[in-house]
Amino acid sequence: MTTFLEREIAEQPEVLRRLIAEEWTTAQTVASAIRRFQPALVYIAARGTSDNAARYAQYLIGVQTRLPVALATPSIHTLYQSPPDLSRALVIGISQSGQAEDVAQVVRDAREQGALTLTITNAPDSLLAQTGEHHLWLRAGQEVSVAATKTYTAQLTAVAMLVAAMTQDDAVYRALLALPDQAAETLQMCEPIQTWAQRYRYMTQFVTIGRGYNYCTAFEITLKLQELCYIIGHGYSEADFLHGPIALVQPGFPVIVVAPSGRTLDSMRRFLGKVRERQAEILVISDDEAARAASYLAMPIPATTPEWLTPVTAVIPGQVMAMQLALAKGHTVDQPRGLSKVTVTR
Repeated sequence: MTTFLEREIAEQPEVLRRLIAEEWTTAQTVASAIRRFQPALVYIAARGTSDNAARYAQYLIGVQTRLPVALATPSIHTLYQSPPDLSRALVIGISQSGQAEDVAQVVRDAREQGALTLTITNAPDSLLAQTGEHHLWLRAGQEVSVAATKTYTAQLTAVAMLVAAMTQDDAVYRALLALPDQAAETLQMCEPIQTWAQRYRYMTQFVTIGRGYNYCTAFEITLKLQELCYIIGHGYSEADFLHGPIALVQPGFPVIVVAPSGRTLDSMRRFLGKVRERQAEILVISDDEAARAASYLAMPIPATTPEWLTPVTAVIPGQVMAMQLALAKGHTVDQPRGLSKVTVTR
């Protein structure tokens, strides 16, 4: 392995295994605090890649606990200094570095109002980690590459751990324990990507489509391709894409579709039929044979992963594709131009 990015992508199964083993007790402690507090809503603040983890949390917490979940608008707290009433909320701040000042301000405002606060970071001594009442440490080790990979899947897993602890369901916990091995299996399935990445060397635009739990995956894969390959792309829900943006699709237009088995699969299969009629260049990430058969190129994922955990496995082929395409383009993958590892917004 010649780049930090490649190493960090490969480390993900072990990171997830360590996170689950060492932070499960913390997740249970936070879940107990949530049950005592009985929040009326959940409010999540994040930026960048962490915001995509927040999108996952919005679906997973909403589906599993039936609490309303909102994504914060940090500028309301910082630029306008008009925080909403969060006194009955569970407020979660997510940041890999923990140095996001605006996310910390959201958590600070909430805690002053009496909200229950949780932070999720890879830096337990950071500003954000010290701001919340509770903290989940990702335990991902140092991430050198600017593009977040192992910290992102660790964030998703931390959210899944929290929900597993909240539900107190043994089957949910067992599914979580199987996740590191499924991530390792996914990495093995990604090996052919290197052989065809060169085909997309001159790709200048694309869209990524997901839905439900994998709405976040569409955004995260898009972000990885943007920052590593310098390509214009957009992430969409399949439902939103049909309300107008599908007009973009013409013969040869690249459409990446995240379509694992689950509640969204039927609609994603119908969507694949629509873009296939328009002769799109379809790349599918799926465990479903019919979905993969509808694509030009398929990136398989394990069929053993339940839908609510597929954002962890489904993003990995997107990470590998972005890395391999960047290498095919001759880009430096560890340090994309104009970017730094930590971006501080206020």
